[in-house]
Amino acid sequence: MSEIPQKISIEKAKKDKLFYFVANVIVYRDDGRCLILKRSDKEVAHPGKYCVPGGKLEWSDYDINNPTRINGNILDYEDAVEKLLIREVKEEAGIIIDKHFKYINSIGFIRPDEVPAILLKFAARYVSGEIILEKGSFTDYAWVNSEEIKEYSCIKGVPEEIEKTIELFRKH
Repeated sequence: MSEIPQKISIEKAKKDKLFYFVANVIVYRDDGRCLILKRSDKEVAHPGKYCVPGGKLEWSDYDINNPTRINGNILDYEDAVEKLLIREVKEEAGIIIDKHFKYINSIGFIRPDEVPAILLKFAARYVSGEIILEKGSFTDYAWVNSEEIKEYSCIKGVPEEIEKTIELFRKH
């Protein structure tokens, strides 16, 4: 058995394996509306388009000294995606969301800067807080239903994901 890792590195990673990871969350409010944010015109991907909150998994999400569990010679970081989404919603929109997520879908894509990524999308309920947009990243926001979303210039797929989220939460 090999030793427990002492650092995080991609030096030994296979060159043909992808590792850029992104997650988004559609935030659902009990009045049947979901949050959309307008991306800054300075963004590399989808500048000026409406989207939902989310972000990239970062090196700091894997604190080598604080795994949630040591699993043999593997360091585990449980709930990494959930923690990412809770953090990103707080940073981007200033609000708190429920920690119970519903899976929506996944998309593999290549950004305009040629970086390949995998995107997982989830839905969660709004819990509390007033919208405070992250400066420099977003310029507007709206709470929309499945009809109102059609009036906004969104990243492709967002209107359908809003509709799916509303259906998911209305069933429960």
